[in-house]
Amino acid sequence: MEAEIRTLPEVSQDVLASLRPPSLTPEKIQERLSYIIEKDRVVGDLPRRFLEAFAAVLKHTNYRQVIDNYARIPARCANCACACQIYQQTHDPKDVPCYRSNLLLEVYRRHFTLRGIVEGHLSGAPFLTDDLILEMAETYYHCTACRRCTLECPLGIDHGLVTHLARYVLSEIGLVPRALVISTREQLEGQTRNTSAIPWPAIADTLEFLEEEIKDDKGVDVKFPVDQPGREFIFFAPVSDYLMEAETLMGIAVVFYATGAMDSWTISTEFLDGINYGLFYSDWILERCLREELEQLRRLEARKILIGECGHASRSAKAFMRTFGGGEKAPPVVNIMEYTYRALKEGKLRLDPDVISERVTYHDPCNLARTGWIIDEPREILRSFCRDYVEMEPRGQWNLCCGGGGGTVSVDEIRPYRTGVTGVKKAEQIRATGAHYVVAPCANCKKQLREVCEDNGLDDVEVVGLHDLIYKAIVLE
Repeated sequence: MEAEIRTLPEVSQDVLASLRPPSLTPEKIQERLSYIIEKDRVVGDLPRRFLEAFAAVLKHTNYRQVIDNYARIPARCANCACACQIYQQTHDPKDVPCYRSNLLLEVYRRHFTLRGIVEGHLSGAPFLTDDLILEMAETYYHCTACRRCTLECPLGIDHGLVTHLARYVLSEIGLVPRALVISTREQLEGQTRNTSAIPWPAIADTLEFLEEEIKDDKGVDVKFPVDQPGREFIFFAPVSDYLMEAETLMGIAVVFYATGAMDSWTISTEFLDGINYGLFYSDWILERCLREELEQLRRLEARKILIGECGHASRSAKAFMRTFGGGEKAPPVVNIMEYTYRALKEGKLRLDPDVISERVTYHDPCNLARTGWIIDEPREILRSFCRDYVEMEPRGQWNLCCGGGGGTVSVDEIRPYRTGVTGVKKAEQIRATGAHYVVAPCANCKKQLREVCEDNGLDDVEVVGLHDLIYKAIVLE
């Protein structure tokens, strides 16, 4: 009788009144979770606060239509387990994606539909409890939100979307990893303009150092353009590229130099970080970060947004700039690999095929490949100058997640889980290729894969960005 479900505009006050008083202290809640939370943000009655937050999200967003549709579907066939690398490793029924999604969908059915509210009154007991909320708080961060399961679901349920919505609601009551909150909070409160709290003078010193490195390595003068108005592109990359992934950034700069387009891009001194953790757990943070990017584009009168090698920075801008950043007037979003691929096809890049002699393989970041957006372009670039290139299987849209997706890579306290459970299948996949270089054009994937290789005995593997290898092989006049 699923078709009889009827939605209400907000959660019933009678339901709220029937919930039990608080029974858990923040300290007891922390004991139940594998990740660190900010305990001062977890106060009051969890079921009441969860339902109020859920009601507010449903009222002020477009999630209601989607969740109401999913709630009418008996999503328990478990076909998604065939695609979930976490379940394939643990064989725990609670790691089946549709089981996880059904936790939130059942809360919706019981507390936001007429049928569920009536059944709740007849039974005399509320469905939502502290234990259920804490189970959601834990299990939704076992998921890497890679969305591979969506390709297997015969009913069309996007379990990754349900995971995101559940995390969004949980974050509103303080149940979110501190690692995901602290950098973004400082960024949004104006304490810093990037997620690593690096002041601009330090970034400027880094850019000057990289210019000197390029001069020494390649014998050419390459200057990073800063606050240049009227350019085609305004460039946003993960701030880690300025700190730990220098060759990625230098590779991007020499591509612009080689194509004669140094005057086509610029970096903003006010906001340069493409990282957007809102994609992992909070729509209002997602929106705020995108609006910062849009503000800098307008300030410098650029025409397009260019994203560096970062999967979630690319997806958040590409998929949500229209939603949160200006509708039909939102600027085009381009990934740097698309620019480099076009330059290669137009004959503007010369890459020496004798420089990279080691075996190379390519890892598809989920945020780039799952929807079929960027799959073949980086492979064609690599094949053009890497003589010993091999593929991982599966690949492309069906790629295996690095194991640190959905922001879990930032939660260092769960590293044993990330590298010993969610990342094991990827370690096996890399080992099977025998590759020395694993190209991963995503800041989060790089960090996770390095830890996966370290913890799984892949000592001879080097994880790099696409433009790291381009920097080594590029021929400059």
